[in-house]
Amino acid sequence: MSQIISLTMYLYRGRARMITRAPIRFLSIFVISLATSVLGYGQVPMDGGGSNSGKGSPGPAVEVRVADTSSPTESWIASYLDPVQGSSSIDFVRRALQSNAQLAATRLEIDRARARLRQAGLRPNPTVDFEQQNGAFNSPGERTTAIGFSLPLELAGQRGRRIDLARAELEAAEADVADRERRLALEARLAFIETLTALRELEVAQRMYALDAETARIVEVRVEEGDASPLELNLLRAEVDRLQARRALVEGRLQASATRLKQLVGMAPDEQLQLREILMAPLLPDPPASLDAAVSLALRARPDLRFARLSEEVALAGYRLVKAQAAPQVTAFSRYSNILSTFDDTPIGRLTDRDSLLAFGVSVTLPIFNRNQGAKAEARLEITQAQRRREFTEAVVRAEVTAAYRRYEAAQASVRTYERGVIDRSERNVQTMRAAYQAGAFRVTELMAEQRRLVDMQREMTEALAERYRALTELRAALGIID
Repeated sequence: MSQIISLTMYLYRGRARMITRAPIRFLSIFVISLATSVLGYGQVPMDGGGSNSGKGSPGPAVEVRVADTSSPTESWIASYLDPVQGSSSIDFVRRALQSNAQLAATRLEIDRARARLRQAGLRPNPTVDFEQQNGAFNSPGERTTAIGFSLPLELAGQRGRRIDLARAELEAAEADVADRERRLALEARLAFIETLTALRELEVAQRMYALDAETARIVEVRVEEGDASPLELNLLRAEVDRLQARRALVEGRLQASATRLKQLVGMAPDEQLQLREILMAPLLPDPPASLDAAVSLALRARPDLRFARLSEEVALAGYRLVKAQAAPQVTAFSRYSNILSTFDDTPIGRLTDRDSLLAFGVSVTLPIFNRNQGAKAEARLEITQAQRRREFTEAVVRAEVTAAYRRYEAAQASVRTYERGVIDRSERNVQTMRAAYQAGAFRVTELMAEQRRLVDMQREMTEALAERYRALTELRAALGIID
């Protein structure tokens, strides 16, 4: 009961103090705002927060000076950043194309296609026959020895059609591998963007945690002096705990995205990951000036569309080969025979005779029943199927380029809005309210609401920057550009 009475008396005194200070509250806010805007109260440059005046520089950010709040998180963040020796997204993509084990296995498809092309150019092997006959029952002493040679003849251009099919399959395999390289580059760069996004969110969470921790120490002193309510300290401590939980969550996301990036680029799990890019200045060239130019470039450069077109050529080459194989099969042969004959019932006794025979001939199959009717029908359907897939792929390419281009334009407009000073104004508001709170002009709940608004804006700006980088990355992938 005594605690309730003391808290009631404290609130009564605080209410009376607020009524007494009410006439000068707005005057205090005006003076503090003027001082912070003219003198730059408590401002220090921060990397990655606030507006950006140019694409190549992150721009200054603003933050209230606090006591030393360095933590293992800050050193952990610094270990990921190396502006000199760190790697950019282009470096990681190149490393992925060189070191990714799955891509290395996929590239073996090209070697297999080359082997099939070599096999397609080989001619059929000749055949050698040897035959020995002996008179074992009614004709003892008789013997026939024969040696034959046969060679299949490929008519109707079968060998040339086979080579054309294998060459088309080789080009299609190269296009398929190029498309897999494009998709791997996209995955690696998206993982890189997720790592940058998590890193920036962690930096923002760490800065806000340091601000609230410093504010909590100030309020704690005021509570001990009887100038603030214990409730204000509890509210601030709850906010500090919330930011600490948020920071731990973002740290987990950062570790997961870094692990994914290492796996894609072929890095060892214990290898240190160092970056030299920031979300506000991606090291990628600008997209084409217009959507029509982007679509035209994609229709010329996309490897999956090239694969679809080559698949159509493969189907046509397969149909020509099936037609050639429907021609009669011709085999040329020759045969040498040595025949030893014996005659027992003669007036002069037993006689022997030896004959040598040489024969030439051609063997021709008659295409009466099997003329590859089913294979021809299947080949025609395969051509139609390849044409439908090519048309669908062209539509997909147009849709992907259009969607990525519109996303990039929208994200670029959003980023420009933030770069015009939205974050700077919000940070100045927080600085003003912190100074006004220390002067007794604001309650701690109002300060916390403004700080949460700043956190939300920082998070939204991070999402806008990440969305712009993702859209630009997906647009380049839709255009068929890898580096």
